[in-house]
Amino acid sequence: MDLYRKHRTALTEWKNRDSRKPLVLRGARQVGKTWLVRRFAREEYQYFLEINFDETPAKRDLFAPDDIDMVLRYLSLDADVPIIPGETLIFLDEIQQAPEVLGRLRYFYEKSPSIHVIAAGSLLDFVLAEHTFSMPVGRIEYLHLGPLDFLEFLHGIGAHALHDFVRNWELNETIPDSIHQKLLGLTRLYMSIGGMPAVVREYAATQSLRQCDRELAGLVQTFRDDFSKYGTRVDVELLRLLFDKAPGFIGRKVKYSEIDRSRKAEEIKGALMQLERARILYRVFHSSGNAIPLGAERKERSFKLLSLDSGLFLRSLGSGALDLLNQDLVTARRGAAAEQFVGRQWFDTRESYEEPELYYWNREKAGTTAEVDFLFQIGGIVVPVEVKAGTTGSLKSLHVFASEKRSLLAIRFNTDLPAVDSVTSRVPRMREHTFTLLSLPLYLVSETARLASSMG
Repeated sequence: MDLYRKHRTALTEWKNRDSRKPLVLRGARQVGKTWLVRRFAREEYQYFLEINFDETPAKRDLFAPDDIDMVLRYLSLDADVPIIPGETLIFLDEIQQAPEVLGRLRYFYEKSPSIHVIAAGSLLDFVLAEHTFSMPVGRIEYLHLGPLDFLEFLHGIGAHALHDFVRNWELNETIPDSIHQKLLGLTRLYMSIGGMPAVVREYAATQSLRQCDRELAGLVQTFRDDFSKYGTRVDVELLRLLFDKAPGFIGRKVKYSEIDRSRKAEEIKGALMQLERARILYRVFHSSGNAIPLGAERKERSFKLLSLDSGLFLRSLGSGALDLLNQDLVTARRGAAAEQFVGRQWFDTRESYEEPELYYWNREKAGTTAEVDFLFQIGGIVVPVEVKAGTTGSLKSLHVFASEKRSLLAIRFNTDLPAVDSVTSRVPRMREHTFTLLSLPLYLVSETARLASSMG
């Protein structure tokens, strides 16, 4: 089965751009980087030259000459593939195994910009963080790749009409309840098995949740086994401990003491950053939310976590797809799964060249506590976002934020039908404030910015 990836369009745009630079794909293991490049090459180029530095590390010697023309000659001779500008794609896979080659990508841009080069690596961020070579700053560009998002998932399992419906739905249209329930069911399915390509392919081929569980269990073990590859300055046991405990912090503030009281906070922080570099986890930082960019007011010590993938998140907790689908949406675990779903889908609405980042807000004063699940940047404004796993739930914290910041728009994701309401907040000791509340079902996260912008 051939999966649909929206990043395929970004690759074509890169190929056709006059200002094209060598492209580096960044992402976790098993998210489909190699598959995507091979498909791109098959559809867009006459010739394809691939080097996997994990399988053939000795081929780094082909890049030793300072003369880029000599390098191209060696590459062509070694692969018996002609290198023709615009007709040949050079793909350097697992480039983290040959970091000096990453540094030499600058010469392709400076001396042979007509040659099309793509590099990829699953632990590339470790090389970027600890490199000792001269990085080609300004002479390479990045594409960030994650698991399949919900729309790609719909396409991958053959639900093409529903994919198009979600992608094109407008606020002035109704959603029949039967379609709404079908999309909610597929949202639950996606939350359960996630968007890792191998798992989606398995489900599309067999519709077997048991087989999907087997794939997910194998992926979790692969990630745990990989920790020894992260370099010489890692504490493998601490990484495994954090990997096992991190899913419990989806949707709530991380406290180092709850991870391991015998470890220093700096040790745990370092291990957490290593898992983040591997793109297995993401930190969602607190921001004061007064204005954009949200990162200008972030608090480094106050953060929650998101997992690479909802299926991996649940599998790490010991829940299989069958277990989760048999639970009601409002259970505690489903609440965390809903927040994981929304956060991960929002990541995927960013441009492929943008580094993933996300923020939340909390207010802790004597006698009052409030927390907003996420803060989105939409149309130049800060938008508070609440996530509910069912159709009901208090919006007290959202009202506090909207009143304090005088928000014009707030968003609620839940399992109800879409709605747009004018809401007046009456928070004690604050001025009364009226704002627009956009309520969207979980399956419309990908369309949030488009729908919010259409409201004028």
